[in-house]
Parts: sequence; structure tokens; C-alpha cells
Amino acid sequence: MMQPKRIKMLSKRSVIIILAGCSTLSILMLYTLAPSTAGFGDPSSSSLPRDFPDSSHKIDQDLLSPKEYQLLSNLVAGRAPCNLLFFGLKQQFLAVAALNTGGITIFLEDDSERLKDKVPKGIGIYLVKGHERAGTAYELLEHARKHPSCTLQGGLLAGSECRLSLKRLPEAVQRRKWDVVVVDGPSGDRPEAPGRMGAIYTAAILAHRGVETDVLVHDTDRMIEKWYSWEFLCHENLVSSKGKLWHFRITANSSSDSFCSQAAVQIL
Repeated sequence: MMQPKRIKMLSKRSVIIILAGCSTLSILMLYTLAPSTAGFGDPSSSSLPRDFPDSSHKIDQDLLSPKEYQLLSNLVAGRAPCNLLFFGLKQQFLAVAALNTGGITIFLEDDSERLKDKVPKGIGIYLVKGHERAGTAYELLEHARKHPSCTLQGGLLAGSECRLSLKRLPEAVQRRKWDVVVVDGPSGDRPEAPGRMGAIYTAAILAHRGVETDVLVHDTDRMIEKWYSWEFLCHENLVSSKGKLWHFRITANSSSDSFCSQAAVQIL
């Protein structure tokens, strides 16, 4: 029969072995589940990954957080009455639009179903198609860097050869100088879904046509929104941020042909 002392020694060894095994398993699981963030936060990274990850958190993306909403609403209230342009029609934005008393507010939406929602009088809503798939973001960025029609002076008229240009913009949008532009559409949540590449590019073009334009981009935790904001809205123009909402302020420079100054950090 085994002695009691021997049993206690075996029990202690067994406990140690089990705890060591559990710790190792926990570390392996944490390593497997942790998202890869290499290169995501550094706009000077040498390359931009070709595969833009889709995002499955649609409920979170559809809503601004309280702090994000406060940043946007305070800005609009402070600039009202102003010319206010939204890429993406959402209920939260209708509440923000109500703060723009006496100003011009226009929504551009690519989903015809959302145009069925009731909207207060005096607000313009246009269905704008032609957004490229999110999965083509890398290809389009390379195209924009090489094609002369995608420069700041290239414009965004219907005849533009730049693939980022939204060629079906209504005249009511093209002829105005905008004070505030908000980019939170199209969805861009899957590689096959319409992406926001053209919206961010267009927001930058419109901003440089104004005097001083505030541009806000939502979902900047996602790769496309982050890289395209750095490329066309520029780190030097970033004035504030809350959560996933970045706020750029752009002053027009009619003599420049580039979106960012040479001193700005660019994605290479």
C-alpha cells in the first residue's frame, strides 16, 4: 500500500503539471485570438497590405459613440449656419443636421433603401452610386498616385479619368463650397461592399475648394478609412479625434497640386 507521504508528493506534482499546462494553453489561445496590428498605426510603413480586412461589427459602426457624437454636434453647432455635407444617411446625422439652422444640409447615400426614411424638410438627399468595392482599395491607391487626373487640380467632374472620382455627384454638391464634410458611408464593411475610398478622396477635393473646411471621417480603426485619410486629408491637418472619429481642418491652397505638404508623412 502506498504511503500517505508519497501520495501527498504525487498530488503536489500533479497540481503543478496541470497548472503549467493550463498556463501554456492560455498563452497560446491569447496569441491566436489577438489581432495583428503590425503597420496599422504607422502611415510611414513601407507597404500597404493588399487584403483589407472586412469588419463584422456593423451595429457598432452604424452608431457614433457619445463622445464622437459630441465632437460632431459641437462642431456643427459652432459653425452653423453652414454648408454641411454627409456621405451616409443615418438617424444620428439627422439630429446633427437639425443644429444647422439656416444652413444647407445635403446627404449622399448609396443605399436606395435608406432613402425611404422620413427626412425633415429643407434637407437634400441624393442617391449616389459608382463607389468602387472595398476590396480594390490597394489597387486604387496605386492608381491615384500614378495618374495625373487624381491630383488636387484634377478635379472630380464627370469627365475625370481618376477611378476615385465620383462621377455622378449632383450639381448641388459640386458647385458649393462646403464648411463641414462628414464621411460615414458607404458601408465598406466587406471586400465586396462599396468602399469609402472615393468618398474620402472627394471630401478632400471639395475641402480644398472651400476657404476652411472641417472634414470628419468615421471608422478610422479600419484600414481603408485610416490609410485614405492619411493619403488625402493628411496628418498635418488632423486637429482632433474622439474614438473612431478623426477631425481634419483643411485650408484651401489653390497653388498646390498635392493634397499634403512635402513635409507630411505619407504612405510609401
